[in-house]
Amino acid sequence: MKRILSLILVLATLLTATMLFASCSNQKDADLKVGVILVGDETEGYTLAHMNGIDAAVKAIESKLNKKVSVTYKKKVEENNDCSDAAEALVGSGCTLIISNSYGHQDFMAEVAKKHSDKTFVAMTGDYASISNIPNLYNAFTDVYEARYVSGVVAGLKLKELIDAGKIDTEKNMKDGNYKIGYVGAFNYAEVVSGYTAFYLGIKSVVSNITMEVVYTKSWFHEQREAAGAEYLMADGCVIIGQHADSTGAPSAVQAKHAAGTYTNVYCVGYNVDMIEDAQDVILTSATNNWEVYYETLFTALLNGESAPSEWSEGYSKNAVGLTTLNSKTVAAGTDEKVKNTVEAIKNGTLQVFDTSTFTVEGNSVTTAMIDPSYYDFSSGTPKLVYSGEKFEAIQSANGVSYFAESTKRSAPYFALRIDGIVELNEVDLTK
Repeated sequence: MKRILSLILVLATLLTATMLFASCSNQKDADLKVGVILVGDETEGYTLAHMNGIDAAVKAIESKLNKKVSVTYKKKVEENNDCSDAAEALVGSGCTLIISNSYGHQDFMAEVAKKHSDKTFVAMTGDYASISNIPNLYNAFTDVYEARYVSGVVAGLKLKELIDAGKIDTEKNMKDGNYKIGYVGAFNYAEVVSGYTAFYLGIKSVVSNITMEVVYTKSWFHEQREAAGAEYLMADGCVIIGQHADSTGAPSAVQAKHAAGTYTNVYCVGYNVDMIEDAQDVILTSATNNWEVYYETLFTALLNGESAPSEWSEGYSKNAVGLTTLNSKTVAAGTDEKVKNTVEAIKNGTLQVFDTSTFTVEGNSVTTAMIDPSYYDFSSGTPKLVYSGEKFEAIQSANGVSYFAESTKRSAPYFALRIDGIVELNEVDLTK
């Protein structure tokens, strides 16, 4: 038995050595060595979208530039010192570009970036690279609020179809003359607020009398809480369920209730990936990011000896955001054409997602919104200024339209206005 165990150990050692040699050989031949720190893995939609984007960008670089990009992944890295350890390990393995895909990684990426000024660090969804005085730290995100608005239009058309068909229970599904919409959000950060507001305004552009309830899971990925959030909102009479969380928990819950015959006229919109397989009878589409656009831009710049794009954020104009396949089984007639027209209007600037004429705050029109991009540490309970940024006015005007200009001064969203018609149900605890 000992001989067998010894042989197994020898073979395992040889296999590991062979794998390491192959990995090192591949990296040695690469024109750009990239290390990627991921908060999740392939089973989580947000991370999967990043991995798909990186893979597509690597193939595009090889085809267009005849350059080889090697990628080393560190998966399921917690938002703590594990991130620092992962970044240091990637630097030690020869990676010259280190990327993290979660907001909570940013502080740890910044600290490691200070130690390795000859390497490039990108903290995706981060918000202080440009004011940190760390020249080799960068932030990037997408204008996904544009896709959320368009997904709201899809949902609005479905809602209108239900109304016209007399399938709305006015006692259960309406409040004060408004149709009830629900949204499962992760946290009450600006990123989530910006997204659900865009979604709400998209629906409102089709059906004007709506109200939306928002519950928070306090986690980016937690299938049970996301499902519980959707179930709570359905029980409260919401007929459309949107989401800004990374699992299929919410759509799967809607599908389960539909299959059980409990809520047969409730439909949902997902995020990140196509969720038709998980909720074929109820999903309409998903808002998504096309990360290939950013990663190809980033890799190309570094291969050409240029700096990484600073505070990168793009939307429909660069095909960096979009919708997954429209579910032909559920979407309303005419949805495809309406989506195309809406996207074109966003691209040519005739439609501004946060057009101030379409919403109010506490009954008042919004004429000014000063944004302080400074970064504060709240860990002690008392805000402590870490990086100071210059305040700026977010309300702009173009083509006679006044609007909140999101993600133009930095990549991370900063729309945090609580507009009328949206209610945050902070008392609902989904963590139990």
